[in-house]
Amino acid sequence: MQLLQTPPSGLAISTQSPLPRSGANSLKAHRLSSTLRCSSSVRVHRRFVRPPSLPRASSVEASASVESVDAAKKEVLVALSQIIDPDFGTDIVSCGFVKDLFVDEALKEVSFRLELTTPACPIKDMFEQRANEVVGALPWVKKVNVTMSAQPAKPVFAGELPKGLQRISNIVAVSSCKGGVGKSTVAVNLAYTLVGMGARVGIFDADVYGPSLPTMVSPENRLLEMNPETRTILPTEFMGVKLVSFGFAGQGRAIMRGPMVSGVINQLLTTAEWGELDYLVIDMPPGTGDIQLTLCQVAPLTAAVIVTTPQKLAFIDVAKGVRMFSKLKVPCIAVVENMCYFDADSKRYYPFGKGSGSQVVQQFGIPYLFDLPIRPTLSASGDSGTPEVVADPQGEVAKTFQDLGVCVVQQCAKIRQQVSTAVSYDKSIRAIKVKVPDSDEEFLLHPATVRRNDRSAQSVDEWTGEQKLQYGDVAEDIEPEDIRPMGNYAVSITWPDGFNQIAPYDQLETMERLVDVPEPTRAAGIGAV
Repeated sequence: MQLLQTPPSGLAISTQSPLPRSGANSLKAHRLSSTLRCSSSVRVHRRFVRPPSLPRASSVEASASVESVDAAKKEVLVALSQIIDPDFGTDIVSCGFVKDLFVDEALKEVSFRLELTTPACPIKDMFEQRANEVVGALPWVKKVNVTMSAQPAKPVFAGELPKGLQRISNIVAVSSCKGGVGKSTVAVNLAYTLVGMGARVGIFDADVYGPSLPTMVSPENRLLEMNPETRTILPTEFMGVKLVSFGFAGQGRAIMRGPMVSGVINQLLTTAEWGELDYLVIDMPPGTGDIQLTLCQVAPLTAAVIVTTPQKLAFIDVAKGVRMFSKLKVPCIAVVENMCYFDADSKRYYPFGKGSGSQVVQQFGIPYLFDLPIRPTLSASGDSGTPEVVADPQGEVAKTFQDLGVCVVQQCAKIRQQVSTAVSYDKSIRAIKVKVPDSDEEFLLHPATVRRNDRSAQSVDEWTGEQKLQYGDVAEDIEPEDIRPMGNYAVSITWPDGFNQIAPYDQLETMERLVDVPEPTRAAGIGAV
């Protein structure tokens, strides 16, 4: 027996039996092309075997490079997820703050942008420092480039807004419902504090009978102008803040009836070319009448700051204003108690008593209280045309307004986040998720249940109360096409038939809820319970 050696790659081995004889005495010679005789009984046939197609070296390297870059980006995102936004309670990656992430493998350099909700974010420096630290701690990173930016100014609410208000992120009302408590002083100094924090700000003086803005600021151009082409009002400006007041209209104080005043305020507010603003501060007039309701209905107010004084009489009027905002679903985020105390002889005196501001906070659950002193310079700065926070940016009053500004920025960001995520549709389980702002409860609703509970004139006869939309008119498997916030009180839901349903939070909370929701893979069988 002969031992056969394994041929090299690309050779095939075949064994052959003795050749057949064509005759008794003759053996035909067979010529076998492409055959090599290796032994008397074994022949090796050379055959070309095409190797499996291999990618070119450059393609392999490119693929490996892409994979390594992707892996590096994941490492960077994991590192950045250690940074928690204290207002939202979640990491900056989940918040969507990380943009334009780029990894240069050759230089071992990482670049990205942190896009915050507002340029006035009080902890933006902390975010930048922590981002440099956590990414720089990765063993392969030699350099980190972090740039800071802010989201474009835009309202979070759905619906048709007047053109002048379409690029304003937050509208903050400063109100007291009582005259003479220093409301205009708070509004103006708050606005200039926000500018000092890096925000784009405007002030709207809504008091037509007694406008304060022309006295408290000193713009070079003290008259409002109109754009002849667009017929819109061009705000005047002072130290980076856009200003609109009836006092700049060249007519001083108005002498007119309430309905006319509401029309003037509406025109001044909505036809002004505010442009892009992060905050529009509205200096509300005293009272809770037509003018205040018009402002709350025309402008999608994000929040309100309440101004009071220590006297009991001030508290009574302020309480009316807080109740008005509560009914209109405008969150009151802070109370400023003005003319609270003064210091003399190393002692602190409270000439008008104590507790009015604390009483408002406790009775209505408003989260923050700020005290302002009786200070001659604060009054003088209001009369001189230069706000106190500008005249003395390092003083005690400026520090109080700095704290108020931080509060306004943080609370507005939190409100926007809550409103934008209050109602959403989870397609995997075919359910509408609801978490009303300022509530810890989250519940699920079947889309068909929400659609069948529409109370608009298209679904219910306004005169008789008869239900025009019948149960069978709504398919059980209906799904919303879009859900967007509608003020602080409701959402606008667009359905496949093109109908836009306004669903108030209060109504959603009364609807029949889904329980025992199946896993997403079994979501097709979901029905109302």
